[in-house]
This record gives sequence, C-alpha cells and structure tokens, in this order.
Amino acid sequence: MANGSGGGSYPGGSGSGIRMSNNINANNLNTDSSSSPVNVPKMDALIIPVTMEVPCDSRGQRMWWAFLASSMVTFFGGLFIILLWRTLKYLWTVCCHCGVKNKEAQKINGGGDTQADGACKPTDEKEENVAAEVGWMTSVKDWAGVMISAQTLTGRVLVVLVFALSIGALVIYFIDSSKSRTADSLIPIESCQNFYKDFTLQIDMAFNVFFLLYFGLRFIAANDKLWFWLEVNSVVDFFTVPPVFVSVYLNRSWLGLRFLRALRLIQFSEILQFLNILKTSNSIKLVNLCSIFISTWLTAAGFIHLVENSGDPWENFQNNQPLTYWECVYLLMVTMSTVGYGDVYAKTTLGRLFMVFFILGGLAMFASYVPEIIELIGNRKKYGGSYSAVSGRKHIVVCGHITLESVSNFLKDFLHKDRDDVNVEIVFLHNISPNLELEALFKRHFTQVEFYQGSVLNPHDLARVKIESADACLILANKYCADPDAEDASNIMRVISIKNYHPKIRIITQMLQYHNKAHLLNIPSWNWKEGDDAICLAELKLGFIAQSCLAPGLSTMLANLFSMRSFIKIEEDTWQKYYLEGVANEMYTEYLSSAFVGLSFPAVCELVFAKLKLLMIAIEYKSEKRESRSRKRILINPGNHVKIQEGTLGFFIASDAKEVKRAYFYCKACHDDITDPKRIKKCGCKRLEDEQPSTLSPKKKQRNGGMRNSPNSSPKLMRHDPLLIPGNEQIDNMDANVKKYDSTGMFHWCPAKDIEKVILTRSEAAMTVLSGHVVVCIFGDVKSALIGLRNLVMPLRASNFHYHELKHIVFVGSLEYLRREWETLHNFPKVSILPGTPLSRADLRAVNINLCDMCVILSANQNNIDDASLQDKECILASLNIKSMQFDDSIGVLQANSQGFTPPGMDRTSPDNSPVHGLLRQPSITTGANIPIITELAKPGKLLPLVSISQEKNSGTHILMITELVNDSNVQFLDQDDDDDPDTELYLTQPFACGTAFAVSVLDSLMSATYFNDNILTLIRTLVTGGATPELEALIAEENALRGGYSTPQTLANRDRCRVAQLALYDGPFADLGDGGCYGDLFCKALKTYNMLCFGIYRLRDAHLSTPSQCTKRYVITNPPYEFELVPTDLIFCLMQFDHNAGQSRASLSHSSHSSYSSSKKSSSVHSIPSTANRPNRTKTRDSRDKQNATRMNRMGQEKKWFTDEPDNAYPRNIQIKPMSTHMANQINQYKSTSSLIPPIREVEDEC
Repeated sequence: MANGSGGGSYPGGSGSGIRMSNNINANNLNTDSSSSPVNVPKMDALIIPVTMEVPCDSRGQRMWWAFLASSMVTFFGGLFIILLWRTLKYLWTVCCHCGVKNKEAQKINGGGDTQADGACKPTDEKEENVAAEVGWMTSVKDWAGVMISAQTLTGRVLVVLVFALSIGALVIYFIDSSKSRTADSLIPIESCQNFYKDFTLQIDMAFNVFFLLYFGLRFIAANDKLWFWLEVNSVVDFFTVPPVFVSVYLNRSWLGLRFLRALRLIQFSEILQFLNILKTSNSIKLVNLCSIFISTWLTAAGFIHLVENSGDPWENFQNNQPLTYWECVYLLMVTMSTVGYGDVYAKTTLGRLFMVFFILGGLAMFASYVPEIIELIGNRKKYGGSYSAVSGRKHIVVCGHITLESVSNFLKDFLHKDRDDVNVEIVFLHNISPNLELEALFKRHFTQVEFYQGSVLNPHDLARVKIESADACLILANKYCADPDAEDASNIMRVISIKNYHPKIRIITQMLQYHNKAHLLNIPSWNWKEGDDAICLAELKLGFIAQSCLAPGLSTMLANLFSMRSFIKIEEDTWQKYYLEGVANEMYTEYLSSAFVGLSFPAVCELVFAKLKLLMIAIEYKSEKRESRSRKRILINPGNHVKIQEGTLGFFIASDAKEVKRAYFYCKACHDDITDPKRIKKCGCKRLEDEQPSTLSPKKKQRNGGMRNSPNSSPKLMRHDPLLIPGNEQIDNMDANVKKYDSTGMFHWCPAKDIEKVILTRSEAAMTVLSGHVVVCIFGDVKSALIGLRNLVMPLRASNFHYHELKHIVFVGSLEYLRREWETLHNFPKVSILPGTPLSRADLRAVNINLCDMCVILSANQNNIDDASLQDKECILASLNIKSMQFDDSIGVLQANSQGFTPPGMDRTSPDNSPVHGLLRQPSITTGANIPIITELAKPGKLLPLVSISQEKNSGTHILMITELVNDSNVQFLDQDDDDDPDTELYLTQPFACGTAFAVSVLDSLMSATYFNDNILTLIRTLVTGGATPELEALIAEENALRGGYSTPQTLANRDRCRVAQLALYDGPFADLGDGGCYGDLFCKALKTYNMLCFGIYRLRDAHLSTPSQCTKRYVITNPPYEFELVPTDLIFCLMQFDHNAGQSRASLSHSSHSSYSSSKKSSSVHSIPSTANRPNRTKTRDSRDKQNATRMNRMGQEKKWFTDEPDNAYPRNIQIKPMSTHMANQINQYKSTSSLIPPIREVEDEC
C-alpha cells in the first residue's frame, strides 16, 4: 500500500500466485543466479509481494502467524493459569484439611490446655481476614452478575448492546471479505492498513474494546472459571479480540478468524425474549433453529474462505484459489443439501478435509433442522395476527361456540339490510381454526368480519383483538351440548376473564340454564344497568311456550319480531302471502317527536298507527323516585293515565328502521295534511333543532347512555293507588294471615307442598274430568339435565291473573325427573303430576288431553346422536301419537244437559246462551281479558261457511299443541299434510307459522337485537316471563325459590300490568267489524273504548278460500295494515289492561284471557254489566251444581286434595265430574267470539 494505507494494492496471503520474476526486484536478493532454485519458493512463502508503493514491511514478510499466536497464547495461557490456580487451591485445601484434623485431635487429647496457651489465636485471626476478603470478592461478583444479567434494565441494555455490536463487527467482516477484486489482485486475507486512516479498523477496534470489558465482567461473575473459559462466546472473544490489537501494532489487517462472530447469532432468540418479542414456545423454537442453522452456515463459510484464499501451509500457499465469501456461502449450502453442482469446490487440502467432516454434521443438521423449521412455519397460526382498529368504526368481539351454523345465523341477522347502515366490524375469536366452509363464509363478509385464533381466557389474545376498545363482547353458547351446566360454566369463565381484563366492557352472553344466571351476579364488574345482559335460552324458550298456552301463535309472532327477515312478495292469494307480510316486521325503538308531548299513550298510538303507519306498543319509563332500585322500566300499553313528555323512547313494530324515523320527524305544523307517510321527513322547523341533541338511529341511541339517562326522557306517570282498589278486593288482599303472592307481588304463591300431595294416579285422573287445563308432556330421566320447568310455570302464575283464572297444569312424565324439578315448583298453586310417559295413550286419556287448552311437548334428554334427525325423536313421536288418537262421542250436548250436566258455556238459564241459537262454549286458549267469548255455530241470517262439523273432529289433530324441537329440519315431520321442503327455513314452515312448533334456534337473533338496543331484551322478557325483574333474579339466586310475602299496597300495585290476550270477532261489540271490516277501524275502536292495543291476527289457514274447509289450523299475521280486511273467524292478538274488579263476582259469562272452557264459572269483568234478571238464578244453579260435585269428590277421599289447591271458599272451576261431549269439545276448539255485554269505559285524561 502507498504510505502504508489500505488504498494501494493488496499483497495478501495469496501473493505466491504471482510470479516472482514480475514482482521481486533482483537487487533485493542476496543470492546469485546460481543459487538453488529450491530456495525460491521458501523465500516466496515468507514475504509479501512488493509494489511500486511503499510496503508496510520493507521485507514483504507475512505476519498471519502473529495474529494467530496472539489468540493461542491468550487462550492457552489463561487456561494454564486457571488450571494452575485450581491445582494450588486443591493442594492448599488438602493441606488445610489435614491441619484441621490434627487440631481436632489435639483438642480431643489436650482438652482446654490448647486453648489456654493461645496457640490457635493466629489461625483465628487469619480466618477472619479470609472471611473479610471473601465478602469483598462476593460483592464484586454479585455486582458483575447483575450487570450482565437480563433481570435488570441495565443488564438487558448491556446484553442487547453486546449482541448488536457483535453483529456490527460481523458486518464489517462481510465488507472486508467482499471487496471487489481487479484483474491483477486477489481477495485479500492479509493486507497493510494504517489504523489512523482506516475508518473500518477504528470502528472494529472500538467494538473489540467494548467486548474486552464485557468479557471481564463475565469472567468476574462466572462461578466456574474453567467452564467459562471454554464457552463458545469466550472462544469467539479469544480469536477475535487479540488480533485487533496486533493489527494496530503491525499496521496490517488479517481477516483470519473474525468470521467466528457469526456464532453470536445463536443468542438471537434470547435477545428477542429479553425484549418481550418472543412469547410463545413455537416462536422461540423457530428462532432457535433458524439462528443455529444460519450461524453454523456462516461460520463454516468463513473457514472455507480463509483456507481456500490462503492455501495449504505445507504447500507454501501455492494451491490457493480466489473465492469471495458469498461464493463460499453458496458452496456450503449445496454441500449441506447434497446437491453438489461442482461449479465451486474446495482445492486446498485443509478445505477438503474440513468439508469431509462438515458434510457429516451439516447434512444431519440440514436434514433435521430444515424440515422442522418448515413444519413450524407451516403450523404457524394463519389467524394469529392482531386486530387493527379502524378510525371512526366500532368493532365487537364474538367468542364462545363458533361454528358454521352459529356464525351464519348471527351474521345473517346482524348484517341484515333492514338495520340500515351497520358501521360495526365483527371480530371472531376462537381457539380452533375455521374449517373450509366457515372460512369461505368469512371471506364472503371480509369487509366487515375478521377471525383470529385464540382464547378469551388468555389476556394476550384479548389484547390482540383490542377488547379494551371494543364496543361490546358477545358470547355464543352451544345450544346442543350434552351438558348444559358445563357449557354455562365455560361461558361464565369467559365473562370472568374478559371482565378481569377490562371491567367496563359491555358483555352479552347466552346462558342455557336459568339457575346459572345467578353466578353472573357474583362477578363484581357485572352490571346490567350499564348494558351487560344474559340471554337465558331456557327462560325465554319456556316463556314463549307458556305464552302460547295463553295465546296460541304468540311464540311465532314474538320470534319473528326480534328477528330480521327480508320481505318475500307472493302474488297468489295464499296464507303464505299474509304471513310473510307480517314476518317482514321487526321491533325498533325511536324517540318521539315533541308533537306528541302532552298526549295520552292511547292517543299517540292511534295517531301513529293511522297517520304514520307505525305500531307503538310500549314506552320507556324512568323512575324519578330515589328509592327506586331500577333505573328504568318498560311500560307496555300503560293506558290513558300516561302522558308523553319530551324525549320519551317508544317501542315500534315496523318493517325497517327508516319507517320508524317518522315518529321522530313528525311535525304537526308541517305534516298534518300529508296522507302519504313516506313523505314525512325531517322538516326545517326550529323545534326539531332545539329538540333532542342527537338524531341517532336506534342502534346508535342504544349506545348513547347520556341520552337514555336524561332526567327529561321519561313520561309523567300516575299509577293506580292500591288504596283506591274497591273495598272487598282491598280487604281480601290485605289479609295479614294469608300470603297469596311472592315477596315481589309478581307471581301467585302458595306454601311449599310435598310432591306426594300433587301426584295423580291414572285411576284418580280418570275419575276426574279435567278441562281447560294445560298438559305438559315431558321426556326425561334421572340422568337428564334439568330444563327449568319453573320458567314454564311462572308466566302461567303471573299475578296479573286472578286466582280463579289460573289454568291447572298437569305434568305427564317420569316421576324421578319431576322430583328433581319439584324443588322449584312446590310454591306454585294448581300443579299436578301424573307419573307415566307421554307415549302412553292411557295416561293421555286419563288427563283428558282432548279437553285441554294446550298440550306442551318437551324433552330434557340430550341425545348425542350423529344423525340430527333423531335428536327430536321423542317429541315427534309424542306429537304424532296424540294427533292419531280418537276420542269417543258417546254423550251429546243435550244428553249431558238432561242428566244435570251443563257443558261449559252452555248455561241455559241465561237467555244469551239459549240453545235455540246453537251457542257453544269455546275452550279459550287466550281471549280478550275479562271479555266473554262465545262461539256461534248457527244464527238466524248468519251462517259460518268455513267450518263443517264431522266426526273427524273427534281425532287428536284438533288438540292445540306446541312442540319443542332441537333441530330445525325436524319440523317437516310434525305435519304430514303440509308440503314444506326439508331445506325450507324454519320460519317459512307451516308448523312454525301456525305456532305449533318452536325451536330454540330462533332465539339466536336476540344477540344482535340486544346489542343494537338493550331495551328489546327487556321488553321481550317482560312479555314472556310474566314479570321477571333483576330484583327477583337476585332473590332466586339467594334462595333458589320464590319467597312468600304479605300483600301490601306496593306489592299489589305490581299486579297492575298489561297482559297478552286473544279477542274473537264473531260476536260481541266488534261483531260489526268481523265480517269484512277494516283492521284499522278495529284497532282504533278497541284502543279508544277498551284501552286494548291490537297487534296481530290469528287466522284460519284456509280462510281465504271460497269453499268450505275442515282445516282448523291457524297462522299468524303480524301488524296488518290499516285497510286489512277481517273475517269472522279471526282471533285478534291484543294487550289488555289489568282489572281489579274481575275477581269480585263469579256469576258472569265473562271469559278472561286465560280461562278454560269451563270458565263460565269465572268472575265478571269490570267491563261487564251484571244487570240481567236471571243472574241470581244462574248463581244459585251453579252453587247447587258445585255442591253436588264437591259431595261426589269427597267420597273419593278427603284426605288427599290432589284435584285442586284453591282455598275452601274458592270456586272449583277446573273439575267436572261428568264427561264432556268430545264432539262438542272439538267444535268448541274452532272459534271464539266476544259477548255483547261489554260496556265502553270512559277515557279519563288525568293531568300529570
């Protein structure tokens, strides 16, 4: 190099490849021309070729051995010192050990004399000095250990810095070994460099000084110096650090063994763990394998580069070949992979010898490491990333039971087009990767759906899906699991994990069993007031079925209301056309315009229905009382005593969210003369600008807690004062010695009864003719999971029914199973049990199933069967068994009457019930509350064209039934006469449309409905559970049973709530509208006159046909339009007010919403006028007949009152001794009509 710099030619170790005659000056040779030619190669092997520039060594001698010697001396010298120190220490220890033994022997022999002369004092002082010295050394050692450990911040920084500098030194090696060569020069191994002018050498020197200091710390902290000296990192330092100092002294550089720095890559996984980058075992293992493989590869390539460019020493470096470092890397790869192209190969003996040994280890490493690396990369979670939140867009997390069925049902409802613009991204989190079908479903919704593999029980996975910024977390349950309690426990643990990670997150979870909801209350951060909701499938399923016992078809209507269904237009005049028009309706919420302020609830309902074409059924009421524990209440059809105030939230039934906006935009000044409701849009009045500060859609308002909590967002309410209840009722209810209701006043209650007192034998049941009752056929055994029959009984025992109006409930099933359920049923009145099986016709005949108001078929058996069609085999067999039964018609109507037995509804003492007109009593399933329901089969001038009487009505096909199904597709087996396709969706099938089948899958829509509006779930639970409240749930969680309470004004006030009923049109005050009338006129008349809110029709399936039909099946029409035409056989779904006076008289023809067809013995309605002259005679006749019945019942044994648990002075409405004409009973099942004895009530506008 010129001036000793690195900028000149490179006379490297391969300089022997240049001819001596071209490079060496003859004047510099001391030998003459006659010298032996053998000496020339020796001279060439010892010198560096000289160029025209000033050489770093005037003699041109190579100094590679000096660099190597520095490393060797350091390594072996240090090793010798360590071994020498250990040897001396061992000898010293042995000698001291012998001395200690001699001292102990002297102590034993000499006793205290040795201690007296003080011979041991010098030794003791020496031991104290050693102890002090050891303490000082230990402190330094501990300090050094802390400095190099990764347990402290300083240690982590130091470790990471050392690794980074090692990689930097390796990069400098790559640069020096990859310098371009010219045609006349080779890749240098040894070159002349001036330290003060070479920048790379200065950087490398600084790195190695730092490595030397770090080596000292490691040496001090090492417990075993010998093993530390032989560590890989120590060996790397020995052969890389000393040559740098030698290069500074000699002004030359030797690449040598600097490639050993590549071995530092082995620690790469440790560094990443220190930085908390690697956290999983698979990632750590993958990085370990890759780092070991790459470091070995690069290190071996550096050795080949050294020996191939230098040559063999014993060959005087004559056999070298010029190879770049990256050519050596390529050579090692093809060698390890056993390909060996032959384009590059080792020529030196050292290189070939190294390749022999390397190919053995390299091939083994390549064959084991590479497949394992590929496997780890292949097994890397495809869905293991993290969610990136989109600005301005909410996201929810869905977890739990993630399958194709559950996800498809959820997405179909959540992303329905009727929800307007759903600006919410759905993030699914599950620990199992999706199958191909589920993956395809995610791809179809890729713009709004993302899937991540993980568990909500892992905080790391919760952080990946950004649960802290999620709008809500939805937990799906497996409705078909074999162990419901275990499934609920899993979901509760998910709730605990999520709440522990982020207590303020809103959670909506599905629960299978009602009693497991109590465990959610144990979670400190669980707060239903802030939006946390538990959708109990068993509670709602059985509640829907119970409401169907009171109003057949109601379960179908409610299920369709909270499910998002697209409108399917049918041109043909079939029952499907009208059913699907109703199916397109859903339930929405919207704040009412200020134009409604000051109006009563019925007035607003009428205006909204007639003007806006919307149906409002309820409002949200926020209690202003400080002692009120509930933040808000849902008032369903509260009556005309409620005045609408500013910011009142209304519940509407409409076809889409845009229609509901009319209630918010309505302005009397701008829209009063508009006839087309579609033209009602936001106007420019200042009133709208100063009104609600938000015009959010229902789903957005639901998330706006401030608006819901506004003190002005509740109507002024004047509640019925219990003290103003008429005197007789008040005295009876305030009887301090009798507990008639539970402590909340929401349900009828009785003292706990032993199960033996309610068990019926088959003979006892056969001797007693039950009528107007509910038969519950249940399949279960000792091992079956409890389904919670309490949720079925509670709605049928709601306190807004009077005691004499309660339907008797008879359970038919396994006694062992019912014993397990009895603990939750023993406080309900009018419950009986017939041990047996629902498949036994003898048991069914014993309970008079042909005279029941409703037959419910349930199954508690969890069938783990691969064939889904067999999951509902018991329920399907029981349903078909009942339908195929035939009932004897041995006693006709007139024969029974001549024998002293008056069939229900056929009291001939009343002129209104004269048999001349053929009036027959209808077995009410659900009728208008306290409204007499009479079916007229033949009347002068009016003939029923749609029903013909035949003996076929004696079959079980006319028994009202509702069957619970697990698998939706099994609905095709319930009706043999329908033409439903097996692939038809459940809501499109005839059994579901008729309300005779119910599947728990329809409740899946409640998850998305609850998310967009938590008030929807509150409204549904209020309708179907009979009045369950969070306070009642907390009480049941404490005692697992209802607690009886004394009647107080506060508890009695809870009875004043609305209930669902069915209203017949053939007779009564609405008869004029029943034959071709308009539904809108009926709606307005019922609302104005009786405070009844109509919301649907239960119509005969073939009512649209012009020819007579014997089919008695009915289907549901939800929220018909104003101009919808009515037919006489229609039954109207309506919301009725509670009547305090309904229980005072039992001599009326009134028929309440839950009467049986023996309910001619029921109390009169507050709307009825008990003014007929024959009423006392009717009462006297009934009393005499009741006494005869009671006398005959006493003969069967007074010690067991299994037939009824009414008070002694109560009227025994459900027991008839004489069998009823089955033929007549089947006719009764066809129609309902209202009595003409309903006076209108005066509408009182109470001032708030």
